[in-house]
Amino acid sequence: MTDSTHLQAGDAAPAFELSNDRGETVSLADFAGSRVVVYFYPKANTPGCTTEACDFTENFDQFDGAGVKVLGISPDAPEALAKFRADHDLSVELLSDPSKATLEAYGAYGEKKNYGKVIQGVIRSTFLVNVDEHGAGTIEQAQYNVKATGHVSRILRDWDI
Repeated sequence: MTDSTHLQAGDAAPAFELSNDRGETVSLADFAGSRVVVYFYPKANTPGCTTEACDFTENFDQFDGAGVKVLGISPDAPEALAKFRADHDLSVELLSDPSKATLEAYGAYGEKKNYGKVIQGVIRSTFLVNVDEHGAGTIEQAQYNVKATGHVSRILRDWDI
């Protein structure tokens, strides 16, 4: 993956329609007139992904109070996401992207290093998207290859939320 495939502030946010952990279809356009944190993570119920999801949940009121919705997207099936939500009492919206089309559109799937080996996989990434009244999104912030631990507190500190 090259930096040229990375989204940056000012870029159009790729639209999507994905199933959530309750089997409902959720699209970026559903959040018209809002700001949305869209974060991509590799696999539900793994240590780093659990840390990140729990941190978003622990700070849910701060995001909600600022009018910012939080969407977590992984290639997991809706059933695995439902178990993830139940296991950790998560408040964030969890979306399933088994085709990885949305992950790829955001540059959050591709080559990465895992324990020194280059593999294809989910690149832990987070975006702040401003969705206009017509449902079209614009990237306000983009971060790739983030570390799960402390990530949410860094977002709250560094982004205008």
